[in-house]
Amino acid sequence: MAEHPAYPVGLRLTGRRVVVLGGGQVAQRRLPALVAAGADVLLVSPQATPSVEAMADAGEITWQQRPYQEGDLADAWYALIATSDPEANARASAEAERHRVWCVRSDDADQATAWTPATGHSEGVTVAVLTTEARGRDPRHTAAIRDAVVEGLRDGTLVAPHHRTRAPGVALVGGGPGDPDLITVRGRRLLAEADVVITDHLGPRDLLAELSPHVEVIDAAKLPYGRFMAQEAINDALIEYARQGKSVVRLKGGDPFVYGRGMEEVQALAEAGIPCTVVPGISSSISVPGAAGIPVTHRGVAHEFTVVSGHIAPDDERSLVDWPSLAKLTGTLVILMGVGTIGKVAETLIAHGKSPDAPVALIQEGTTAGQRRVDATLATVGETVRTADVKPPAVIVVGEVVKVGPAPAAPPSE
Repeated sequence: MAEHPAYPVGLRLTGRRVVVLGGGQVAQRRLPALVAAGADVLLVSPQATPSVEAMADAGEITWQQRPYQEGDLADAWYALIATSDPEANARASAEAERHRVWCVRSDDADQATAWTPATGHSEGVTVAVLTTEARGRDPRHTAAIRDAVVEGLRDGTLVAPHHRTRAPGVALVGGGPGDPDLITVRGRRLLAEADVVITDHLGPRDLLAELSPHVEVIDAAKLPYGRFMAQEAINDALIEYARQGKSVVRLKGGDPFVYGRGMEEVQALAEAGIPCTVVPGISSSISVPGAAGIPVTHRGVAHEFTVVSGHIAPDDERSLVDWPSLAKLTGTLVILMGVGTIGKVAETLIAHGKSPDAPVALIQEGTTAGQRRVDATLATVGETVRTADVKPPAVIVVGEVVKVGPAPAAPPSE
């Protein structure tokens, strides 16, 4: 007789009786999902693992501390049979058949009336993988398929855009320091689902090549400003596209709220009544030094680190940085957007007590294929930037942590 495949179905068990026979490792793995489904779970078992016992103590399940008895499955909608007694399992399976209770058996799947699929979850979707034939079942294979699908949905490599339930709005996504693999899983998924992506030169550009052909990609630097400032033009574009009912991603480098003007965009969207999701990103202030072998803190060397913007020179009246106080700190100083002002920054720090011999590292295009590290001291860094032709974007690290790791590799000779 031909063997028929199992019919897949999702059981709605909220408030319905589920009986679990056996309190061992199988029950420990399966019970959380049954509880999460809202099932009224009765556990029948003389013993239970500490985790299962804790669920009973917390009132998540009802535990009758005894062996299986005839009649235990009479009022059940679903049963999981997982005792260490094959004879008891067979009797319970026969009872389930008589009462028309769907039954899973951990010791003999061929004698069960239901099979448990390998399941995973991603953003409100349950992925269930089930072998279609009884012969040749391979739980590891089905689990591997499940993992691949769930991971693909989470990181955006498996694109499954919403159609009915997707709400228009803006996702403010931190793209990380530059390496496309360093964007968050959620950020990559939202990027894969976008209709419009508004990006800038610090966003991870390699990710744009993975977008579907229908996605409109807008370079924020090329928006027409008219009488508006650049940031206002970006805000207007975000609002305009969102009001068209499109799913918009504002892709930024690093983290949106670390010198990224992210809050300005959030405020503009809120004033316009546009929903906004903020997805944090890995900041270059920590990740780029780490990629270059520099820890921003290290036991016995630095107990704090300070991140400052260097885009305005210390002698500029617009500067909000207390450079004299920073010169007195003993920890690590991380300077972003400071390539053009580092000479004056160094002079100011030295004038207020920082040692001219303080180690300095400049990491250009950190985490990307073009990454390079140039070392100097506070006294020489201004000249070094010029002679080594250091270009932005670069992260500048000042402090003894620069010397903690292995010595940087020397550049290849010409």
